[in-house]
Amino acid sequence: MPHGQPTPPAVAPARPRVRLQRIGLAPFVAVLYAYCAGGPFGFESMVSASGPGMSLLLILVVPWLFSVPISLATAEMASALPVEGGFYRWTRMAFGDFAGFLCGWWNWTGTFLMCGAYGVMLADYIAQLAPMRNSAQHWLIAFGFLLFVGWLNVRGIRLVGNLTLGLLLAALVPVVWFTARGFSLARGNPFHPFIAPGQPFHEVFGTGLALALWIYSGYEQLSTVAGAIEEPESNFPRALALTAPLAILTFLLPLAAGLAALGNWQSWQTGYIVTAARLMGGRALQWSMFSAAAVCTFVLLESTVLSATRLPFAMAEDGYLHPALARLHPRYRTPALAIAISVAVCTVLPVFSLPRLISVYAWLRVASSVLTLLSFWRLRQQAPQLPRPFRVPGGRAGLAAVVLLPIALFLWALINSDPAARWLGLLALASGPLAYAALPRRAASSGAILES
Repeated sequence: MPHGQPTPPAVAPARPRVRLQRIGLAPFVAVLYAYCAGGPFGFESMVSASGPGMSLLLILVVPWLFSVPISLATAEMASALPVEGGFYRWTRMAFGDFAGFLCGWWNWTGTFLMCGAYGVMLADYIAQLAPMRNSAQHWLIAFGFLLFVGWLNVRGIRLVGNLTLGLLLAALVPVVWFTARGFSLARGNPFHPFIAPGQPFHEVFGTGLALALWIYSGYEQLSTVAGAIEEPESNFPRALALTAPLAILTFLLPLAAGLAALGNWQSWQTGYIVTAARLMGGRALQWSMFSAAAVCTFVLLESTVLSATRLPFAMAEDGYLHPALARLHPRYRTPALAIAISVAVCTVLPVFSLPRLISVYAWLRVASSVLTLLSFWRLRQQAPQLPRPFRVPGGRAGLAAVVLLPIALFLWALINSDPAARWLGLLALASGPLAYAALPRRAASSGAILES
């Protein structure tokens, strides 16, 4: 087949070419939740920027227009093609080698920025406990967290999955305590006022929607480890079905409880939920919520590294990157070199600010997510006979809604993004075609992605 041509429709799903560690449903749900949600932390500024009512409404509505459609598309594709590399290989099958490479490259390099951002966040939490003398000390703490997370991932998905499950269960205990305490002290309507007074509606709506899209993104990302999940054809859709409602509950209820108890919506900024815990329950609740926030940020970083480091492994298997990246650790059966190189690049980035890292990452993430959704649509047309244990309901209308709703919201967020971030984002996107032209390719045709 000529290089770059799409895969013929007659392709049957198969197991991964190499034997990887595998995890069951419960630890995978924990890893998926850690990546996609990570607890009710980091988006408190939505309340003061948009108003409590608007914020709570967006938390309720946005997942149905955004997360659920992406989850449905991912569930169908993961049930039909549960391969290591997930969305990267789906895109390569649907649109050929060039588009597949871009999807993998953009997502992998974009995750460098995200891991750097989470390293910064963890260092910021430590700084609240022990003030740091200089920026070098701040970087060293972020560097240490990244190295530790890299080591955990080298040890394998079983350790990562089980550790994430245990940490999240422990972290959700203070969240439940905070929620119960807030509602027990409720003295007002958490939806009042609906929008922040004195500001144009389009501004408060736009700010809130951008944050809501951020906290509800990522439901396709863990498809990169589909080959390391037991019975992925059934467990991947089940995990998505459990994670989306859990994310809604853990975002909505604590925020509503805090607002109902305190009513001081103007004071809510990033990290304020820890201060709200002190006002509602004293030092004990404050330190419990602080610890939960730090733990949730850690598992965010851990699951992000897990997802991202399977991309260079799959791309090396397909001949785009050096074959050494596709070698597995002889003991742990993990792509150790791919993990090490990814983490090494991430350790450089915590010198940049968190907002700048996230704003540039958004462009790379949106580009790969749009390609994933379009691949879902294309493979429905191109390979209708492909076995699909789970299928998005609703016929053509369901297919259109699943593809068009998230893409429309993605485009809205990019059009209204920070102008400086647009230029940096476009430069980051340009790295994909440049890398495709510069890197030597040993890839077989896209029809060889799966063993028949």
